[in-house]
Amino acid sequence: MFQLLLVIIYLSFISLGLPDSLLGSAWPAMCKEFTVPVSYAGFLSTIIAAGTIVSSLFSDRMTKWLGTGKVTAISVAMTALALFGFSISHSFWLLCLWAIPYGLGAGSVDASLNNYVALHYASRHMSWLHCMWGVGASAGPYIMSFALMRGQSWNMGYRYIALLQMVLTLILVFSIPLWKRQSDSSKEEGHNRPLTLLEIVRIKGTKEVMIAFFCYCALEQTAGLWASSYLVLKNGMNAEMAARYASLFYVGITAGRAVSGFVTYKLNDTQMIRLGQGIILAGIIAMLLPFGNVATMTGLILIGLGCAPIYPCIIHSTPAHFGADKSQAIIGVQMASAYIGILLMPLFFGVLAEHISVSLLPLFLFIILIFMALMYERLHHITNRN
Repeated sequence: MFQLLLVIIYLSFISLGLPDSLLGSAWPAMCKEFTVPVSYAGFLSTIIAAGTIVSSLFSDRMTKWLGTGKVTAISVAMTALALFGFSISHSFWLLCLWAIPYGLGAGSVDASLNNYVALHYASRHMSWLHCMWGVGASAGPYIMSFALMRGQSWNMGYRYIALLQMVLTLILVFSIPLWKRQSDSSKEEGHNRPLTLLEIVRIKGTKEVMIAFFCYCALEQTAGLWASSYLVLKNGMNAEMAARYASLFYVGITAGRAVSGFVTYKLNDTQMIRLGQGIILAGIIAMLLPFGNVATMTGLILIGLGCAPIYPCIIHSTPAHFGADKSQAIIGVQMASAYIGILLMPLFFGVLAEHISVSLLPLFLFIILIFMALMYERLHHITNRN
């Protein structure tokens, strides 16, 4: 039963990734249909991110009230409903309405599942599960392109993903007894009073891990979003080639997480995080070397590889730093911090790129990396970890 539940969790992580890249792949067709500017995708992504932040902050309360199994099933059902809503929408403002349950569902399931895995499974599974998220995020655009290449509209691409999410919802509903049985026989703390946001922030080390997570997600999102523009504007590469080679960053993350799962047999979470930070530093240095596109592409792959273990290992080490009884609350605020970083920092770099130069990207990433490393080391000092 324990292994069957793990399979269901792996499917859930693939499901988490499936919708994440749909908007970007479908938006060129969507904005033409709705006759809205290309920039309006930012409104949708902001609504989704805001919903994710809110639901992440409430994940501790929801999980203690309903349990991980029910929260996961309800959240995936909300996402499936929102995706189906997207598939029947013929107005931009309807998309904005459906984006609300889309974001609320994503945040709850992300925080709740991550905490469950951190409590019950080894670090290698956390890395492999986040690798599965990458598989889902990579599959989403392929499903959308499948619909478009068959002469169908973007609506059908969303509908295909919605149907997959509905199937997973049914699986999760039938699996609820497995989650309860596992929780009853394990160390998961589900009967404590939910903590308020102020109480969470007052826990020693919380602010440090929130800043570290903010910095990590800011670094990952900024590198991913601006890599193509950097290759075009700084290195003079044509747009088509730049888009292809910028994807090497995400290849590095996905492949790195697959490999990280095996490396965790030898290294603990702290060592994995420090190793990842060191590889990111090597990637930034490579981008600064005067060897043109080869150095830049090598740097992007290294930054992706370095990012790979950091996100899953910070989450997996949360119960060790703060205790199993507080881990759900801490992971909830970590997720909220992550999405705030995703919202703000790529936009901030965009302002710098427009008014100064896109060539500042490696320096910008380096500064974020330093803050992340400092905050993580301070977290260790506060929680007396080696």
